[in-house]
Amino acid sequence: MLSTRVAWADCELNDLVKEAKSVSEQHFKREILFAAPSQKHYDTGAYQNERKAFRTISVTGRACALHCEHCDTKVLDDMLVANTPSKLMDIGAALVDAGAQGVLISGGCLEDGSVPLDRFLEDIAVLKNKGLRVLVHTGLVRREVAKGLKEAGVDQILLDIIGHDDTIREVYHLERTTDAYRSALAILREEGLAAVPHVVVGLHFGQILGEFEALRMIQEEGAAQLVIVVLQPIVGTAMARIPAISGDEVGRVLAAARIMMPQIPISLGCAKPPGIEKHKMERWAVDVGVQSIAYPLPQTIRYAEQSGFKIRYHEQCCSVL
Repeated sequence: MLSTRVAWADCELNDLVKEAKSVSEQHFKREILFAAPSQKHYDTGAYQNERKAFRTISVTGRACALHCEHCDTKVLDDMLVANTPSKLMDIGAALVDAGAQGVLISGGCLEDGSVPLDRFLEDIAVLKNKGLRVLVHTGLVRREVAKGLKEAGVDQILLDIIGHDDTIREVYHLERTTDAYRSALAILREEGLAAVPHVVVGLHFGQILGEFEALRMIQEEGAAQLVIVVLQPIVGTAMARIPAISGDEVGRVLAAARIMMPQIPISLGCAKPPGIEKHKMERWAVDVGVQSIAYPLPQTIRYAEQSGFKIRYHEQCCSVL
């Protein structure tokens, strides 16, 4: 694990980005999607999203057994609450009537790191049959749940992949190891589901610790797509005062991901700290040649246009390409 981390950390960033850009140009069109999921208002002056196309639903309401150091359930606050199957059906019907195109079904975790989806599987299938694109955040998925989600016909499975045992224990409060996360990816692959793992840069209290090992796990187990997100200090959590992770460090992770996984689409996701570092990491994302960026800054859009990229927009998750 350490040797992998040191090798990437010792590389000159500009050289890594140059190599990553070359790899991207071999496998992908010079095109970038700017995603603005409609659970959050987004207006650049030239483009504005609508608040109906894509919504996030929590099947646990505000409840989560883990109370992770970086979130402490705060991320659940902006989700629609559907903590019973009937509520999920009511919300789904209302979203379809309002013209929604898709949903992310998520929620807090149980003590084992899984999202309790068992009793919602039939209702998830109904939502899919209504024509919605359905993404599901599973946490450490159990095989029987994976089988149920496959039968329901869901489009993508989202889950964080953590590459260091200390982070699992100290940030997520789980007595598990990285093997549990590797096993979750393997289950999704074996059950024929489209896995979209997320790697959170700076998750270990703002430090770079297991990110490159997480990438190696994903490289070895396989994935449909990869999303890189960045620790975003949240008011009211233990990490509220942690300094923003360096945009250069995010650029290094993005470049390493592209070099390690030449043909897997990569996104820079929703979670990013505000300010100058956000601008830097988005510029590196454009230079590396990612396939999508969520909620980009206006100056990032201009930079992509100046760099010769064809621009597309939509109002769904950045993993929907």
